[in-house]
Amino acid sequence: MAETLIQIDDNGLYCAAGDFYIDPWRPVARAVVTHAHADHARPGSRAYLAAADGARVLRTRLGADAAIETIDYGQPAQINGVRVSLHPAGHILGSAQVRVEHRGEVWVISGDYKAGHDATCAPLEPVRCHTFVTESTFGLPLYRWRPQAEIFDAINAWWRANQLAGKASLLFAYALGKAQRLLAGVDPAIGPIFTHGAVERLVADYRASGVALPATTHAAPGHRADWSQALIVAPPSALGTPWMRRFGSPSTGFVSGWMQLRGTRRRKAVDRGFALSDHADWPELLETIAATGAERVWVTHGYSAVLARWLTEHGIAAGVAQTQFEGERADLGAADDAPEDQL
Repeated sequence: MAETLIQIDDNGLYCAAGDFYIDPWRPVARAVVTHAHADHARPGSRAYLAAADGARVLRTRLGADAAIETIDYGQPAQINGVRVSLHPAGHILGSAQVRVEHRGEVWVISGDYKAGHDATCAPLEPVRCHTFVTESTFGLPLYRWRPQAEIFDAINAWWRANQLAGKASLLFAYALGKAQRLLAGVDPAIGPIFTHGAVERLVADYRASGVALPATTHAAPGHRADWSQALIVAPPSALGTPWMRRFGSPSTGFVSGWMQLRGTRRRKAVDRGFALSDHADWPELLETIAATGAERVWVTHGYSAVLARWLTEHGIAAGVAQTQFEGERADLGAADDAPEDQL
């Protein structure tokens, strides 16, 4: 691509004028991070800049020795003469879009985002810009999410039905973001809620960051309970492991946008799939892009060619920003090893 404010090199999205990277996939001198998921926040860089809301979860992910500076949403920072600010993306706690301004040119790098209410993070705020770099994880017209209240009603009904059948309700969801959103949305009056250790560590970070969540108990080795009444929230990596044995023959559920595809649920070998995603669906992608007023759009992460073609056909200059992940993630919905960050 031509020399512009943001370029792509071997380390990722690079602003030469400010000499910093946005979500680099290798260690660099200065990284601006959109959020704490592992495919966006990688360890090893000398300095990080991120949104203050996500400081605790980012520290948990990057380690005690990482040099992390945080700023509030909308607060401008100067990096070598380039104005940088972070704006809510609505994806998970602390998720941010990165606004970069230099010599009158404005770019916004979205990171991952979703529209709509989420009690565990600040809502998406579209930002006006000349060039918008958007994700497209669910960038196909078939992806249109049901109202989340309906999804939570379905999860609560499944939990109650399992109680009547004397079965534990074991729900798999990504440990950072999705698990906490589930805890904030289910009805805790139904019964006790337990968590896998990987989830509980991050639940503690959310609570310490001021996010209200219902009471949970760590389902630690040796812990005994009447599992038949319980909801247990665990990361996908726990599926099929010895950790599950303590719950007898639980009813299993998987929470992911990919659960909209029946074949994905079969491959995951779970009883129920709940299509709740922390990424924008097709209408949300189009609405967000339009709200930026961008003259040019770069599309990354997912069905990028499809979305770029649609935008081009509708009069918006758009292209695929080829990144490290494009080949790996062209069809995550069919992949058995889809990165958990994308669930």
